[in-house]
Amino acid sequence: MSINQSYAVFGLGRYGLAVAKELVAGGADVLAVDINEDKVNSAISEIPVCKCADVTDADVIERLGIANIDTVIIAMAENLEASVMATMLCKQAGVTTVIAKCANEMHQRILSRVGADKVVFPESESGIRLAKNLLSSGFVDLIELSQGVSMVELDVKEDWVGKNLLELNLRKKYSMNVVAVRHADSIKTDINPEEPLQSNSKLIVIANVEKLNKLK
Repeated sequence: MSINQSYAVFGLGRYGLAVAKELVAGGADVLAVDINEDKVNSAISEIPVCKCADVTDADVIERLGIANIDTVIIAMAENLEASVMATMLCKQAGVTTVIAKCANEMHQRILSRVGADKVVFPESESGIRLAKNLLSSGFVDLIELSQGVSMVELDVKEDWVGKNLLELNLRKKYSMNVVAVRHADSIKTDINPEEPLQSNSKLIVIANVEKLNKLK
């Protein structure tokens, strides 16, 4: 996911508003939607494209052009029924990635079953962090350690497959320090730098985000 993709945010409470504002600040194309007209009017000065609409209505989803959106963030955890309906309608419309905010583990299971590609708990993942994660192309996860330095989980690039960390010399090329390798459900911290990387593995690295953007 990256700045070149389009995003829609459903629900302009504190979490949804934080996601939308951060995405807009990052230069992304963002559509923000809420059924509450007062929230829409309050947000429109910072989020240029805001609509007052009911996203649990299939006709509304079609009129808004959601089928053309790459990623939809559903930030309506206080209303499970609305979240479920919006998730299902977005997936039926062909949205590639639907991220839903949930209130508890039961809601997480329900939203996952109806098609949500990722379910987030607002207590553990702030809206700003989620937006930064989305804007960072190819980064699976992003935790800010200090200004400009983050711990990131990224996919093994196609041209890295079969090569080892010594050959790739990622520290010199991208100023990244590989701290672990994730494969399936296991994470290996005692890394063998001569072991070839696999296509379905992920690297957990500490790096300067600006330099990591060279990977785009």
